[in-house]
Amino acid sequence: MDDTSRLQPGQRLQRGVARFLRDLGHASLLEFVPAPGLRVDVISISPKGEIWIVECKSCRADFTGDRKWQGYLEWSDRYYWACDTAFPAELLPEDTGMMLGDAYGAEIVRESPLTPLAGARRNRLTRDIARTAALRLQTAIDPMGVLQSGPGGR
Repeated sequence: MDDTSRLQPGQRLQRGVARFLRDLGHASLLEFVPAPGLRVDVISISPKGEIWIVECKSCRADFTGDRKWQGYLEWSDRYYWACDTAFPAELLPEDTGMMLGDAYGAEIVRESPLTPLAGARRNRLTRDIARTAALRLQTAIDPMGVLQSGPGGR
């Protein structure tokens, strides 16, 4: 049995969303920075190459305090909110997607409209997602290697 008690509510949602997306064939990355000043909770690449962003909201204050979410729309083909069943869903904009979830999974309860990214932005974003994922994996495998080589692998 895994222990999720050490995770914050938003982290539990992130985990469940990432599991759900993996079941759909997506490759997900948590806490990704698509542009300076922005950090999305979950970004994924679908089997078709679509970029999805999912923002996880654990309570009303978490949502009302988020002033940057509209800036995320230009970095995805589909945009979703993820919350649990206790969240006041009427707060979420109706022109965005919605997922319900917990630490173990999620489901889409409102489909996100498709707003395709421009080709150049998609290419750059896909490359940045791949580089970030590869560097995180390398750091997990060899944490001391980061200290030895420094930024840029010197």
